[in-house]
Parts: sequence; structure tokens; C-alpha cells
Amino acid sequence: MNRSLTRRNRLVCTAACLATVVFAAGGCTTNQTIAQPRTTDTVKISPVVAGTAAPAVTVGPTTAEAPPVVAPVAVAPVATEAPTTTEAPTTTEAPTTTTEPPTTTSTLPANIEIVGSFPTPIAAVGSSSGPDTAVVQLRLLQLGFWNGGADGKFGLTTKQAVMAFQKYLNLPATGSVDNDTATYLTAIDTKAHGQADTGNLIEIDKGKQLLFVVVDGKTQWVFNTSTGTGNAYTAVDKKTPGGPPLTGVSITADGLWKVDRERPDGWWDGDLGRIYRPKYFHGGQAVHGSNDVPNYPASHGCVRVSTQAMDFIWDNNLMPLKSVVWVHV
Repeated sequence: MNRSLTRRNRLVCTAACLATVVFAAGGCTTNQTIAQPRTTDTVKISPVVAGTAAPAVTVGPTTAEAPPVVAPVAVAPVATEAPTTTEAPTTTEAPTTTTEPPTTTSTLPANIEIVGSFPTPIAAVGSSSGPDTAVVQLRLLQLGFWNGGADGKFGLTTKQAVMAFQKYLNLPATGSVDNDTATYLTAIDTKAHGQADTGNLIEIDKGKQLLFVVVDGKTQWVFNTSTGTGNAYTAVDKKTPGGPPLTGVSITADGLWKVDRERPDGWWDGDLGRIYRPKYFHGGQAVHGSNDVPNYPASHGCVRVSTQAMDFIWDNNLMPLKSVVWVHV
């Protein structure tokens, strides 16, 4: 009995052991598919296999792209391109601006001189004398129209100067300072000038009926003058009384001439009348003094100025021998 029991117990124990062995074997197989070691191996390998899947890890570069975020600092160089801003030199090229006046001045013709307008209104003195007339005389001298001086007396030289000024501006050449003449005397800001802009010469403008004394290309003085009428004439030969009359056309010849002879003192008898201190430039044509210098062409071909003006020309050697005389319309 005891032996049978003992055997039974052995059999049960043996079966139990076998079951345990079978269960353990089955447990290893099942656990092998979910074995942690494999999972561990997968984790170790996954970085290599799933390298592209590691964006989360490589997100670091995105974070490292913080520089673009800090880019504003890098953009600072543009800001520090203060040199461009400090190109104030371009702005400080004020020299160009400050040199403009000379540039503007240099663009003026060589024969023009700026004298400026008169600071106070010139009075319309008519032909009267007085302090206002002295101002007129002074202003005329400043503008280049010769007269006897600012003495306040409205004499012949002042009338001739006013007439010359009026001719120059194409005003009615009355020789009297009316409102228009006074206004122009006040406002004009350039000295009177002829067409010549170089050399030393006497310029005779038959269109304006004016004589200009040009020195170094600039007009120094302007005189009222009267040239040939352009008309045919018949006149008595003053040098040959009773002889045949002289005929011709009263023309002051255009062209470039030279003073080739002169008579320094007093009045001289010419073929067509008496002339004062003549300076001949083309045959019998001369610049000479006269007591009759109207505001229109009136001579036989000579160029008339007042006797006072002729004295001034002689006294200041403004028309020496061999000097050039330019006659034009």
C-alpha cells in the first residue's frame, strides 16, 4: 500500500515536472516574440535604420536656425552702412552750389558788366537842373553814358547822354527824362555795351545811332551820334567857292577801318562844311565834333558827336592813330 502510494506520488511529481518543463518551454517561445532584449536591440538599431525618421532629433538644426531669427543683428550691417548715409560728402558738395554764381557769371557774354539797379527811384526831372538831376547824371555815368559830370546842371552833355540812353533802350529819343526814362534808369542793372567783345576799337552802330568806345572787349563809354542820311545830296564845295557843286550819297560806309589821319586843334574847313577836331578813318569820312547832333542820321557820311565829347575823346586818347573803327548797322 505504502509502496503504491509512494509510486503514485512519484508519478504525480514526474507529471508535474514534465508539465512544468513543457510550460517553461512554451513560455520561452512565446516570450521570444516580445522579448525585451529584442526590443532593446531594436532601440539600439533604430537610430541607424530610422535615421530619416529622426527628424525629431535632427530638429536641432531647425533650432540651430536661430541665426535667421537673430538675423536682424546680421542685417545691422545694412544699418551700419552709415557710410552710405555718411555720404554727406555728396550733400556737402555745396561747393558745387557755391560755385554756381561764378558759373552763372561766366555764362554772361564777355562784354557785359553787371552794375545793379539803382537803390532808390530816379526822379523824372525832365530837362530841369537840381539835386535830382545830379543823381541822373551820376547814374548815366555809372551805366557808361558820358556827360560832363554830376553837377546838377541839365546842359548839352546831359541832354546828349539822356538821348543816347533812350536810343540804347529804343525809347523816344527826346533828351528829356520822362517817367519811362526814369524808370529804366532805376531798373537797368547792366552797363551799356555794343556788339564788340574783344580788343580796343571804336564801334559805330548806325542802327542805334550810337558810338561805343571799347577797351579790352568791354564798352567803356557810349556817345550819342549822327551818321550819314543815306540820301543823295548836292552841295556847294566849301573849299572851292564858285566851283561845280558836289554830289553824292550820304552814306557812312560799313566795314572795319583804321584811323589814318587827324586834325588835333579846333575847327577845320571840309568840302561840305566845318568839322571839329576830326579823326579820319575812311577817305573823307571822320568822327568829329559838331554843334548839331540830333537823334537821327543827319550827316553827309561823317560821324558826329558833340564838341565836348570830341574833346573828351582827344584828351583821353580814346581814338589814337591806327585804332580800329567798326561801322555796322
